[in-house]
Formats: sequence, structure tokens, C-alpha cells
Amino acid sequence: MRAALLLATLVLLGDMPAARADEARDRALALQALDRLEAGRFDEVWRTLAPQGQAAVSADQLERVWNALPLQLGPLRSRGEPVAGQAGGVRRFAIPLRFEHGTLNAFVAVDAEGRIATLLLQPAPAPEAATAPAGPGAGYAEREFVFRSAGLELPGTLALPDGAGPFPAVVLVHGSGPQDRDQRIGPNRPFRDIARGLAARGIAVLRYDKRTHAHPQPGALEGFTIDDETTDDAVAAVAAMRKLPEIDPAGLFVLGHSQGGMLAPRIARRSGDVAGVILLAAPSRPLLDVLQEQLRRNAATGASGLDQLERSIARLRAGEDLPAAASPLGLPAGYWRSVDAIDAAADIRALEIPVLLLHGGRDIQVTDTDWQGWRAAFGADPRATLKRHAALSHLGIAGEGPGSPADYMRSGTVDAALIADIADWIGERLP
Repeated sequence: MRAALLLATLVLLGDMPAARADEARDRALALQALDRLEAGRFDEVWRTLAPQGQAAVSADQLERVWNALPLQLGPLRSRGEPVAGQAGGVRRFAIPLRFEHGTLNAFVAVDAEGRIATLLLQPAPAPEAATAPAGPGAGYAEREFVFRSAGLELPGTLALPDGAGPFPAVVLVHGSGPQDRDQRIGPNRPFRDIARGLAARGIAVLRYDKRTHAHPQPGALEGFTIDDETTDDAVAAVAAMRKLPEIDPAGLFVLGHSQGGMLAPRIARRSGDVAGVILLAAPSRPLLDVLQEQLRRNAATGASGLDQLERSIARLRAGEDLPAAASPLGLPAGYWRSVDAIDAAADIRALEIPVLLLHGGRDIQVTDTDWQGWRAAFGADPRATLKRHAALSHLGIAGEGPGSPADYMRSGTVDAALIADIADWIGERLP
């Protein structure tokens, strides 16, 4: 589940020479690359990549990533005008791609030889959400907070309640995909809503830019695992919070959303001395099983695409040496195997701390099947609290009627009752 919409993000980084004056030529070549992608001429696109890009990705992988987008976002409706900018000493164009259920920006840079040096597809920045900036009387203040993990700096925002402290605290852990600190999805910022809602109730919260957002990596890196993507950085975030004088080290909690929820118990185990874990909209099944279900429900997914996906998953699970081009969503087989090895229920059982499991009845990604899985596993466990909010989507935003992909593009804020449940549960577990 790439972000909230299974967004497949492709990053190709090639040589980055100095910018040149021929903007018209670069613009035409950037648009030509997108024309070829839309026309299905993936071999031609691959031949225009700089050498580093050709080494990082195959034409088949280009095809898989591009063709996965309408399965997740609906058909491509229109393309916006290119906007020129600078990146790494080269001119780069941002070109909006407007799909039925969301907009991506295609960032394309061209080198001096007319080769594609950079091709990056990312969710378009969303308009400001309805939540007003923190101000006098909000009951909390926010400040920038940077910590290090794996030699990289990860920037974030620390929301601190008014008063002297030390305060109980929560570290927020993203779902999959290159998420920013607010976990922006369409016009919504669920992590900002949760952070501010909890801070107003006396609980400090750290939200930070995910490594794949703050430091995009070239290509689909072999050897890159779910721990590299999420676990290790969250463990570092917990350790950084524990050192702050404003934070009560005995009152640190981990709250993960979606894939981050699935990993929250793993993060707690590796961190040690975590007071509790909160799983919001987390799958109880292996993620590859959830992916199959999501694409099976999608009317745009043909039988051949499903058969191909199921064969790929079977080959992964059989331990075959599967190239990235033949792997689900074009991601490396090693990455998927690291995801498939996660057993959140087993990680919870190995912990001796309380757990809060939260689910939305309108969630179209992590469905009632997952909720029933959590109930069967922990419904009778005295350490576990399970709460289902019938009107909430995958993002924790209330709505009416059946859930749909349009929920992600409709502006809203995380439900106040959900935030109250989290705050009350934390408060009941403090000394």
C-alpha cells in the first residue's frame, strides 16, 4: 500500500551537469519522455536515460511502474504546463499529471547530451489543510526538530504542550511511500492533525519527514529493506526523544499508521522501554495479501494483471531470484521479502506493554477482514484495547456512505473522537 493510494514512485538519478541556456530544447525533451510513457513506448524512454539511469532500471520496470499508476489513481485526465527550476545544478521541469483520484508531479531533468538525467514521480503538494497554524491559546507550541539516522539528518516538527513538563510523548510512524512529516495525502494532513490534537491534550508529539522523502535514493536500490525505509529511523526518533528534558522517558509511545502501524510493535521491540504502541488502520495480514485484495477490487485491474501479480508473489515467496522488473510494483524482491517477513501479531505477543488497535469502518485499504483478524488475535488479551469507528476512512477522517478513493482527495481533518481515544488511552497508562 504505497502511501494511501498504493502510489508507485519511480526515481532515476543520472549525471548532474551544470544548467544550460537551452531551456526550450530541455523542455521539449522532458515532454517527449512523458509522451512516450503515455504511448507505452518504454523501450524508447529507456534508451534516452543517462547511463546511471539505464543501470538502475529496465524498460520492463518502467512499464510496470507507469502502468501501476492508473490502478491506484484512476485514468490520467490531463497534463499541466511544465515549470522550470533548478536541482543539483541542472534545470529540471515539474509537470503536473492529473489523474482521476489525485495529481502527481513528474520531475524531469535533461543533461547536456540530451539524456534524461532525472525522472521522479511524486504526489503533488497539497493546498493548506483547514487546520490553523498553532498560535496563542492553542495549548501547545511547535518547533523544528532534527535527528540523525544511518548518517542522515531527518527534519521534523516537535509539538510541545504548554507548561514545564516533562510530558508523555508519541512518535508518529508513516505509512508506505515517500511521506513528509504531515503525511500529506491530497489536501489532508493527518499527522499534523493528530500531533496538534494530542499536544493540546498535554502529550508531546514528534512527526518527521520520512527518509525516502527527505533523501530520495537513486533507482529501486537492491538491498533496501523495510527496516531501511521505516523501522531504523523510527527507532532513532524514539531515542532522540528520550534524551529531551521536556519528555518523560517512561511515557514514550509509538503510533504507526497503515504500514507504520504494522511496524509499530517491531519498532517498540527494537527501541526498548516504550510505554505502549498504537496501531491505526494497520493490516493484520501480510502486506502482499492486502495488495492483491486491493487490486482485485479495482475495476481497472484486468485478469492478466492480477494473474501476473499473483505469479510474482508466488515466486517471491518461493525464494526465486526475481528481478525488480518482474516484482510487484517494480520494487526489488528483497524489499518485498523484508515486508512479507513482518508478523505484527507475533511482535505484539513478544512485548509486555499495552497496545491500542484502531480501525475505521470506511477504510477501503485496510478492510474489515483485517479488523476481524485483530479481534481474533487480541480481543481477549487484557493488554489490548480495540476500538472501531464506523464512519472513519483510512486517514481517520469521518465521512458518509461507502468509502472510496475520492475520500483521499476530499479535504477534512482527523476525527476529534479518534484523537480523544488516543489521548485518553495514553493518560490511563501513565503512572
